Amino acid sequence: MGQTITEKIFSEHAGREVKAGEIVRVDIDMVIGNDITTPISIRAFEESGAKELANPDGFAIVMDHYIPAKDIASANQAKISRDFAYKHNLKYFFDEKDMGIEHALLPEKGLVVPGDVIIGADSHTCTHGALGAFSTGMGSTDISFAIITGGNWFKVPESIKVVLKGKPGRHVYGKDIILEVIRILGVDGALYKALEFTGDGLQYLSMDDRFSMCNMAIEAGAKNGIIAVDDITKAYLDERAKINGGLRAEPKIHYSDEDAEYCQVIEIDLDKLSPVVAYPFLPSNGKSMEEAVKDDIEIDQVMIGSCTNGRLEDLRIAAEIVKGKRVSRKTRMIVTPATQRIFMQAEKEGLIDTLIEAGAVVSNPTCGACLGGYMGILGDGEKCVSTTNRNFVGRMGARTSEIYLANSAVAAASAIAGKLTDPREL
Repeated sequence: MGQTITEKIFSEHAGREVKAGEIVRVDIDMVIGNDITTPISIRAFEESGAKELANPDGFAIVMDHYIPAKDIASANQAKISRDFAYKHNLKYFFDEKDMGIEHALLPEKGLVVPGDVIIGADSHTCTHGALGAFSTGMGSTDISFAIITGGNWFKVPESIKVVLKGKPGRHVYGKDIILEVIRILGVDGALYKALEFTGDGLQYLSMDDRFSMCNMAIEAGAKNGIIAVDDITKAYLDERAKINGGLRAEPKIHYSDEDAEYCQVIEIDLDKLSPVVAYPFLPSNGKSMEEAVKDDIEIDQVMIGSCTNGRLEDLRIAAEIVKGKRVSRKTRMIVTPATQRIFMQAEKEGLIDTLIEAGAVVSNPTCGACLGGYMGILGDGEKCVSTTNRNFVGRMGARTSEIYLANSAVAAASAIAGKLTDPREL
């Protein structure tokens, strides 16, 4: 019996052939921390008596959740990571001078590559599977173990094969595909499984689409999301290498065998898929756009950004829709580019001007609004169309607020109309 791409990555790291269900100890290529979770890892590191990191060039700290600091507590929290980074002279420490949301910034910097084993103390670390890597979130103490020893223990996950067929229609994106997958599986239908996206439909999906899909694999309970390297991936990596003067490491490319074993197969006809909106209070509570507009839901706020949908493609989509129009009088529109580079490119293309002229407010790169921290908190009973990845009770503010997850086109169209709106109708 052949192997899946996930099994092959673990086999390469273990130095022997492994199969799903085995417990393996492997070295980790990149550990990712942020300003919220890293201080816990640092405390465990120091309490262990460790003096040096096992692989300092395999540890990146990205300050992205409450940066610039929103209050004294967040400033002191950030200081812990800064002091640690300076003490150990970390090569990959990203603060206000080079801001970005971690799961957008690291691929942009060429720091995660195909074949890597990547962990982060953030559940959406699975984003990096879009580059053909095994990438997953772990707890802060698991992170400390990894930076002390250079490795960690894993159970090799079984894989669910998601076959994408056909070509997506207008204003149907990676966000809609993953929301449809989560609708099918439920929030725990892929528990500790790998979601492997395959099929001829991938040829129509950009890297931005793919990052969005793998990012939300965790919302179906998956251990990781993963997509094999193809020409689109290679073009992205070539561009990253050119901009950054190379990649962090040489890619190690793996493909699933034709006779690989899957625990489940899902097929999605992209040409039949509409934009999907996930209603409160679960990402699995998806409805087609045709169903959603019938509910005539008025919207108080629109949020376009996050590690899921704050990339350049999202800003281009939103700007195209709002160009020459104005955000509805009773609706607020917040746009958060995922990195400073994305922000600057959007400025060069005139996207920022277009968005501001339409009535949007554009913030620095931050996770603030997404996790209900700052820069877009919802009040009692307020409704928000958001391109983020979670819509749990109280996720973005008041427990009585409601979040409707959608792609950037739906979000922008809803901002203009002041209610949940089909962008294909504009």
